[in-house]
Amino acid sequence: MPPNTTASSGQKPGKSGRKKGRRARLLVIVLVVALVGGFGYGGYWSVSTVRASFPQTKGTITLEGLSGPVDVKRDGYGIPQIYASSDEDLFMAQGYVQAQDRFYEMDVRRHMTSGRLSEMFGKSQVKNDEFLRTLGWDRVAQKEYDTKLSASTKEYLQAYAKGVNAYLKGKDGKEISLEYAALGLTNDYQPQPWTPVDSVSWLKAMAWDLRGNMQDEIDRSLMTSRLGPKQIADLYPEYPYGRNKPIVQEGEYNALTKAFEQTDSTGTAATAGSKGATGTTGSQSTPGTSSSTSTSTSASSASPSLRSQLAGLTNLLADVPTAVGVNGHGIGSNSWVVAGSHTITGKPLLANDPHLSASLPSVWYQMGLHCTTVSSKCGYDVTGYTFAGMPGVIIGHNQNISWGMTNSGVDVTDLYLEKLSGDGYLRDGKVVPFTTRTETIKVAGGDSKKIVVREANNDMPLLSDRDDELVNVGKKATVDTLAPDRADGYGVALRWTALDPGNTMDAVFAIDKASNWSEFRQAARSFDVPSQNLIYADTQGNIGYQLPGKIPTRAQGDDGSIPAPGWDSKYDWTGYIPKAALPYEFNPKRGYIVTANQAVIDKSKYPYTLTTDWGYGSRSQRITDLIESKIKGGGKISTDDMRQMQLDNSSEIAKLLVPKLLKIDVSDKHVRAAQKLLEGWDYTQDSDSAAAAYFNAVWRNILKLAFGNKLPKELRVKGQCLWVEPADSTGPADEDRKVRECGQREADQAQPDGGDRWFEVVRNIVDDEKNDWWQSPATRTDPATTTRDELFGRAMKDATWELVAKLGKDMDTWSWGRLHRLFLRNQTLGTDGPGILQYMLNRGPWKLDGGEATVNATGWNAAGGYNALWVPSMRMVVNLADLDKSKWINLSGASGHAYSAHYTDQTEKWVKGELLPWDFSKDAVDKSTTDTLVLKP
Repeated sequence: MPPNTTASSGQKPGKSGRKKGRRARLLVIVLVVALVGGFGYGGYWSVSTVRASFPQTKGTITLEGLSGPVDVKRDGYGIPQIYASSDEDLFMAQGYVQAQDRFYEMDVRRHMTSGRLSEMFGKSQVKNDEFLRTLGWDRVAQKEYDTKLSASTKEYLQAYAKGVNAYLKGKDGKEISLEYAALGLTNDYQPQPWTPVDSVSWLKAMAWDLRGNMQDEIDRSLMTSRLGPKQIADLYPEYPYGRNKPIVQEGEYNALTKAFEQTDSTGTAATAGSKGATGTTGSQSTPGTSSSTSTSTSASSASPSLRSQLAGLTNLLADVPTAVGVNGHGIGSNSWVVAGSHTITGKPLLANDPHLSASLPSVWYQMGLHCTTVSSKCGYDVTGYTFAGMPGVIIGHNQNISWGMTNSGVDVTDLYLEKLSGDGYLRDGKVVPFTTRTETIKVAGGDSKKIVVREANNDMPLLSDRDDELVNVGKKATVDTLAPDRADGYGVALRWTALDPGNTMDAVFAIDKASNWSEFRQAARSFDVPSQNLIYADTQGNIGYQLPGKIPTRAQGDDGSIPAPGWDSKYDWTGYIPKAALPYEFNPKRGYIVTANQAVIDKSKYPYTLTTDWGYGSRSQRITDLIESKIKGGGKISTDDMRQMQLDNSSEIAKLLVPKLLKIDVSDKHVRAAQKLLEGWDYTQDSDSAAAAYFNAVWRNILKLAFGNKLPKELRVKGQCLWVEPADSTGPADEDRKVRECGQREADQAQPDGGDRWFEVVRNIVDDEKNDWWQSPATRTDPATTTRDELFGRAMKDATWELVAKLGKDMDTWSWGRLHRLFLRNQTLGTDGPGILQYMLNRGPWKLDGGEATVNATGWNAAGGYNALWVPSMRMVVNLADLDKSKWINLSGASGHAYSAHYTDQTEKWVKGELLPWDFSKDAVDKSTTDTLVLKP
């Protein structure tokens, strides 16, 4: 099974991390392994087999290739701090240590990025491999390594690979990880040496999960089958610039200098921005220009067969294994920085918590990389979060600066409809041959399979080739009378910045060494993909923000919001936004910067279209309000204040809707009792809150009733019947029937995901009590609704019976945490392995605070239930006055070994909102060190 980091409510919970001693864990695994053998999986795993994969953390190990000794110091949570005398030794040791803790995870990731999952997991992964080979991440990574990366970056990547391979040398699978022992029962897979390109490829997987609005492009096109332009506009509202502040508030584009410029100290721009700006490589539409007219000949008037092809592509994309996210849905993050003028320390505080899929082990790996003496020979003294399989530190701080990241959401992907003709495709009236390559997919336990990958203009892979049904649909498709009149149908191709070789890996090392704002910005210029919001603080007291990235410009009138016609070159990308034109802020007068996936800058101040699909700013504005409330009247913010802000559970949509829900006259005594739970509620979604449980169930039903039956069939998800008849029900027969009927309605309708876009959709129509969206059809037991309050009343009724079915008839026992749970699942065998292996490898459940689009963003998808799917994957608060007083936490733990003491030893503290000490100075690290391993040449 490929990496699938989305937790499921259906798993059998395992035992939690450190609550039992190592001996007890080993006894459990011996018993479980005996059961595995009894179920026919063969083999015998002893205690020594399990222990064989645990890392050596004390004593001395000789590593060929080191130029000097390296110390690896681990604290009580197994977090390593590495000390070396040269850059190459530092990164070689990093590779060795990460392989000790996480090599199985690293190995699965590189098989995913190279489209070779079938080599590990057999024929079940062939379809995924076909799609991943079509994208060709590893091929692009190889080009980057060969032609783009600096000599020093290549040396570091080589040193890292050397360290990984030093760990692998002489070991068989079962000595590396328990999962290899399990795989050995079904095939003869053996890990192969690590390469530098394996590390670079990981950046492509990150970029894929953080790619932006591709799914929105498809969805908008599919909606045209049932919805008109006004209705689609209702479902994709304009960003509320007047209510939710963008990230950058001081500055605008200067058409004379062709650069972004921050306002001066009086708040007046040096020169007013121009709305007709052009980049150095192409023109760009003016702010607010819509592409709905210019692209109407492509997807917006597509035939049913072409819509079916786009719907099929949606299903194909949903099956692609995730790396750090959830296939582009629900991705978010918080990061903010407060200047010393507003903190009790007098120096900046910086917080970051990226919201990614709940995975086991966590996608992040904590560590420090320290040169014993910082010099030209050894230039690093940095600590923070990185990915197992990548050298350097991705988010964290060094001795001078700190930085955090959130996903910018800028639009770096476009889908193109290609008109097929014979063995080629139509381009400006001529038939052009595809560029093709043949890929061979090796399959564990089966025959290899060959596929042909076709690419159209500018290395755009034809995604629709990867599914026979999509190919057949494309042959039957038509667009409209303005499209080319050819007989061979249509395909769907992808244009994506990450498919062009870049040098983001250079940026990682440059940021790790940056000592000031100027060096940080210069490093960010190389950060091509994925485009992230970078926030900054330094020990000198400065704070800043920079938008980096390779961001395309498009032809006049094309904003990338729906698929474009590939047969017309006027829809090609015209270039990229010049680096000097990308928005930034440095020491803004307000004294803080907040990034939480909201709009980067007001579109009236910027000529380039960054995206039409921002997050809508509910989290960012809440963080801004929390900061403002703290500093009002000269108040100061502490490190613990920053932590508390990260845990804010307030529901913005509840504040809007609950007063209206409480005014509805409810006749059913059971529903009235549930309604009373909302009286006096402070809108805080604590895990023990009955009101939070009920409100979220009502919200889910409002979405289903108002929008579910109106969306086109291609967007309807045939889900499981989530609402079951309560086993202990004592209610009347008709009440039980309502529970069953709600379950059937669940299976037959589409369901919006419930994210903050839907907050904005409902906010915009909530005071229009007779809006058409409030109409819903009658059922056997409920009349049709025609007004807002009728629909809200029915949603309250349905929510009541849903929770009776799920939580029981005693409302005093209801709580949000019983619905909203976290399961951590091993990425592969814990997802789809034998049940007993899932029991061994998985952990949970934990009851969670928070919710969708809150600052404590334990996100759930209204289409599938209430369990947490994406979460703050880590949390950190950096204290620039005293770096040793910084705090951090990871979702799981340092180790990827299922019965290690450090598998999930941070999770309980993470659930409670606690942070661990984050030692940085040599003295502080020495005091917290419990194990020291010396690597010798």
